[in-house]
Amino acid sequence: MEIIKNKTNIDFIGKRKVALFFSTALNVAILVGIAVAGFNWGIDFVGGTVVELQFKPSATKVDAETVRRRAESSGLHDVSVQGIGSPDEQSFLVRLGGTTQLTKETAEAADAALKNLGSDVKVLSPDLDNGILNFRSPRKLELDAVKAAVGGTMGVKEVREVGEVAGQFEYQVVASGMAEKITEAMSVNGGQDFEVRRTEYVGPQVGKQLRNKGVGSLLYAILAILVYVAFRFDFKFAPGAVMAMLHDAIMVAGYYLVSRREFNLTSIAALLTVIGYSVNDTIVIYDRIREEMVKYKGKPLPEIINIAVNDTLSRTILTSGVTALSLGGLLIFGVGEIWDFSMAMLVGIIVGTYSSVYIASPLTIWLDEREAAKAKGHAAPAQQERTA
Repeated sequence: MEIIKNKTNIDFIGKRKVALFFSTALNVAILVGIAVAGFNWGIDFVGGTVVELQFKPSATKVDAETVRRRAESSGLHDVSVQGIGSPDEQSFLVRLGGTTQLTKETAEAADAALKNLGSDVKVLSPDLDNGILNFRSPRKLELDAVKAAVGGTMGVKEVREVGEVAGQFEYQVVASGMAEKITEAMSVNGGQDFEVRRTEYVGPQVGKQLRNKGVGSLLYAILAILVYVAFRFDFKFAPGAVMAMLHDAIMVAGYYLVSRREFNLTSIAALLTVIGYSVNDTIVIYDRIREEMVKYKGKPLPEIINIAVNDTLSRTILTSGVTALSLGGLLIFGVGEIWDFSMAMLVGIIVGTYSSVYIASPLTIWLDEREAAKAKGHAAPAQQERTA
């Protein structure tokens, strides 16, 4: 199937300098932005809690802003609310940092509250990751009294008596999860007009490991592609494919930077897909360039590349267009992470098609011109010696 029936003769390469300047400036701006502002890291990478709420059909009509206001009015901060499904379903994903209600601030407040039970009560270092507060007392305490004392400073799931340690009684306060706090915050006049359908916790240590492994997977994928390109093409072509791949990865990262959409494991999957797509598109054009170099021996390389790009234009439009159409459906009907993935992929397809022509090909021309200039430089002294 051909979309373009007649052979085109568009001067793509003639605009390469403007395109390279624009792309370089934009890539530098994105890298500076990442260094200064950073990504909006998702719960996958920094840890936190995700709660899915579905409000009852009989409940007053609510939207994401209403859910956010309810949460913030109860003292919760940095709350992210995202609607899922159709508006009539009234389903929302509520994201917030932390897995338990034990934070540095609530731990200090609990310390002061426990001191009211006796000035000789000694609070040990709180385990913020697991939501556990340990303390010791020289005398035995009632568990209910401990729970009542700290209950006003943090949600308390359980108070445990650990036993005697060094002549003192040791106790453990287990904090409630953030899901309980969300449930409390969302309740109106003591009643619940919603159902908690799902709760997910990701601890900060696990989030850090996931982030490191996600970034590592990107680096390994890029390294594997570098090895493949090194064997597949000679030095004149390989750097262009590598630079185009890096360009596309940075541009997709720029989408997450500017839009402030959450950067999570789904984002890593989108980046991995984009760099694979980018290299594939570049290789198709490179193969055609090498075929045309044999066919049109003696022609300047820029002209050959123009011919190759025009020859593959129909194929490029078909491949990119069909993929974009599929993503369009996901963007219209998808929600949440599916929408984020689809948009990142759409950006990747656009810049991947662009980079194959305006990043990979111009770099190949530059290397060819550099090689020719070097050969000419070596030939000049030899010619002078023969003349002498």
